Amino acid sequence: MQKFKITVLRGDGIGPEIVESALRVLGRVEDLFGVRFEREEGLIGGAAIDETGDPLPEDTLSKCKDSQAVLLGAVGGYKWDDLPTDKRPEKGLLRIRKELDLYANLRPAKVWEPLIHSSPLREEVVKGTDMLVVRELTSGIYYGEPRGIFEEDGKRVGINTMRYTEDEIRRVVRKAFEIAGKRRKKLTSVDKSNVLEVSALWKEVVEEVSKDFPDIELEHLYVDNCAMQIVRRPNTFDVVVTGNIFGDILSDEAGVVVGSLGMLPSASVGEKYALYEPVHGSAPDIAGKGVANPIATVLSLAMMLKYSFGMDEAAELVEEAIDKTLAQGYRTPDIYSEGTKKVGTSEITDKIIENMEG
Repeated sequence: MQKFKITVLRGDGIGPEIVESALRVLGRVEDLFGVRFEREEGLIGGAAIDETGDPLPEDTLSKCKDSQAVLLGAVGGYKWDDLPTDKRPEKGLLRIRKELDLYANLRPAKVWEPLIHSSPLREEVVKGTDMLVVRELTSGIYYGEPRGIFEEDGKRVGINTMRYTEDEIRRVVRKAFEIAGKRRKKLTSVDKSNVLEVSALWKEVVEEVSKDFPDIELEHLYVDNCAMQIVRRPNTFDVVVTGNIFGDILSDEAGVVVGSLGMLPSASVGEKYALYEPVHGSAPDIAGKGVANPIATVLSLAMMLKYSFGMDEAAELVEEAIDKTLAQGYRTPDIYSEGTKKVGTSEITDKIIENMEG
């Protein structure tokens, strides 16, 4: 029997509930595919602060480095809002990405047919949308030096530095090309090379890497134009690759286009490690009430099966079960609409598992 090892970080707020749903689905995958996932539990975020005073304890980091993948719920909440910035729960998330060198953030934006009316765009515009934004995650303007607020001639000046080496660009672009090769073989590279030298280098490296992937259709878009085209023609995009700040903005825009935050999974991957988590936050206001939507976390699990363990069939089975559950009309409160069946976290997980036919 094939065995894998993962670290489970339930986190804060609704994190423990939605992770439990994902683990129940994983248990069904184990039964159907004859594999086993050894699970180590660790603390992160506010839960870790309460227990150890550190949002990312060394014990947690060690467990993550000893695993093949990490499944994360959510971190943060108003309980810890008054802590110093460097001690807040979110710092644990930022640090784990850096420590594990998770340089590529994968953000799918898919329109689920039963939820198509959740999109703010017209049905004919958004129908068939299934894109993946690949965002460089560990470099760029969020990490560049120098940075800070300084005084010059008696006036305050704010400085941030957008910096990329060609190796940092090359590795995330290559990852995006590889993923596009397993999808619809189209890659859109987004930059601002008409005014930014760092973007000019980005575009040069993309062109160099493209020579190794002659079967992939490549297009270049300036970031402002890309933002417009995601609204005008979202269903024409396949894989989009871009730098840290542009990817931060465009992936959120793509998420709004498809209509529901509770349906958005993500992966942060590197050469050795990978972390999977829903896009939404910890929602402390509904924690413990049994109404949280676990689908984004279950979809993050499906991404883990696909990208970390090569279990494409299992990943597709999970996605198909979710689609079938939605088609049957089951909805958690965040995606409920008149005429559908309102259920809680546990109930919709039950339905997804029932729809995973062997």
